[in-house]
Amino acid sequence: MQELIKNLLVELGEDPNREGLLNTPKRVAKAYEFLTSGYRADIDQVLNNALFTVDYSEMVIVKDIDFYSLCEHHLLPFFGKCHVAYIPSNKVIGLSKIPRLVDVFARRLQVQERLTNQIADTIRDTIKPLGVAVVIEATHLCMAMRGVEKQNSFAVTSAMVGAFRDQGRTRMEFLELIKLRSIVPGLQHHQAGLACIGED
Repeated sequence: MQELIKNLLVELGEDPNREGLLNTPKRVAKAYEFLTSGYRADIDQVLNNALFTVDYSEMVIVKDIDFYSLCEHHLLPFFGKCHVAYIPSNKVIGLSKIPRLVDVFARRLQVQERLTNQIADTIRDTIKPLGVAVVIEATHLCMAMRGVEKQNSFAVTSAMVGAFRDQGRTRMEFLELIKLRSIVPGLQHHQAGLACIGED
C-alpha cells in the first residue's frame, strides 16, 4: 500500500522524497488500515457474551452514536450520528455493543443507505426482535468539498423493520424520542432505506 501511495503522490505532481512527504505513505497506509478495520471484524465475536435473555418488551434506544466512514465513490469521509432502536422479543444486546456494531460497518468503504440497512439487518438477524429502527444523519465531504459544494447539506437515511415499519404510532414515538420527526417528514410513510437531503 505504501508504494501505491508513493506513486499516487507522484501522479498528483508531488515529490514523495521531500521532507514533508517522506513518511506520508506509511501514515496514510496506517490510517486506511484503521478506517477499513471493519472488513476484518467478526460480527459474532463483537456480539459474543453480550446477548441476554430478558423479560422486557419496550423500546430500547441508543441515540447520537458518532460514526465516521469513507464514501466508496470518492474515498472521502462522511460522518454524523446514528440512532438505533429495537423492541426485544426475548433477548437484548448489551448496550455498549450497539455503538461497536455501528463502527464495524462504518469502518468500511460505504454508502450511507447500505450502512443503515446493514446495522438494522444484523440486529434483526441476531436477536429476532419485534422491530428494529435505524436512522443515520450525516455530512458527506464529497458533497461539501467537491461537486455541488453544499457545505450545509446533510443526508438522512432510515431502515424500519417489523413493528417500526407496520405501526405508525411506534415509529412516531421513536422519531419523537430522537427529535428527527420535524426534519424528516417523509419518514411518516415508513419507507425502509428512505433518503432525503436537507439544508440549514
